[in-house]
Amino acid sequence: MNETALQKKTLIGLLILVTLAFIWILLPYYGAVFWAVILGILFAPMQRRLIQRMGQRRNLAAGLTLLTCLVIVVLPVIIVSGLLVQEGGMIYKRIESGELDIAGYVERFKDVLPPVIQHGLERLGIGDLEGLRDKVTKGAVEGSQFFASQAYSFGQSTFDLLVSLGVMLYLLYFFLRDGPELVRRIRQAVPLAEQQKRRLQLKFNRVVRATVKGNLLVAIAQGALGGLIFWVLDVPSPLLWAVLMAFLSLLPAVGAGIVWGPVAVYFLFSGAVWQGVVLTVFGVCVIGLVDNLLRPLLVGKDTRLPDYLILVSTLGGLAVFGLNGFVIGPLIAALFVSSWGIFTGTRPQVQLPP
Repeated sequence: MNETALQKKTLIGLLILVTLAFIWILLPYYGAVFWAVILGILFAPMQRRLIQRMGQRRNLAAGLTLLTCLVIVVLPVIIVSGLLVQEGGMIYKRIESGELDIAGYVERFKDVLPPVIQHGLERLGIGDLEGLRDKVTKGAVEGSQFFASQAYSFGQSTFDLLVSLGVMLYLLYFFLRDGPELVRRIRQAVPLAEQQKRRLQLKFNRVVRATVKGNLLVAIAQGALGGLIFWVLDVPSPLLWAVLMAFLSLLPAVGAGIVWGPVAVYFLFSGAVWQGVVLTVFGVCVIGLVDNLLRPLLVGKDTRLPDYLILVSTLGGLAVFGLNGFVIGPLIAALFVSSWGIFTGTRPQVQLPP
């Protein structure tokens, strides 16, 4: 082994070591770094337009873009999160005090079921709803207790939240200001052909915008519409149900219908016919059509993933990365598909013998 090869291997080993060490020290704030990168990509077009209008004043353009992001994204998320945690804590107190009788709702739902359905449930082995009532009650208590504990920890870890928010906004400012230079340096470091690097960068930007802007905006729209109709129909805790519908709308095999569907059935069987009809029509014709109307416009055909891949990657991302996994999972899956598409497109085609 000559000296040049040894130096090259030593340099590669050093790069791997310091890269792993750098990732290790960033792990406590990986969420802040991740969302700074994502928001930087989403707001990059706005940053470029402001630079053109302000005569290449990058600092001012980055500051205005950061302020816009803070107003339309960060502050609403903080406010909704605080209200959600507070409402979850109130529900826990109501269940604990007996004011909110979950078991009573299940029992009344059982009583209003037609005899045919009750016999069908008995044939399936689930006719005895006593165990189901206990499970629903236990699940409601555990879920509300989780929000109550989050409300307590929210006050205890305010300093950590502020630090993470500060890190994200600080990084976002520099990503907006120096984004093109950072991208150029990353492209220089990637050992691929220039055409492949250009295609991969283009795919990455499209996937990020499609995954975040498309999927999250569709989820927010469905959750907001679901919460609105729950509020109109005087369903308790509409904000909590709205957030739950927004999360479930990210799962194509489940969707927001798993929340508003049982509520509509309960209305119909409990005698509140007009509420059940209104909720059913609104859920099918408004909430259900949002996905079909908005997603093709926001996501596009070239970056949309199959429903089964979105389902698996979302659940897997949630299990591995926690709440951030709702975005990280589909993003990794989309990049996986795009990268393999680029790889297979560059391979020579093998001619099979006749």
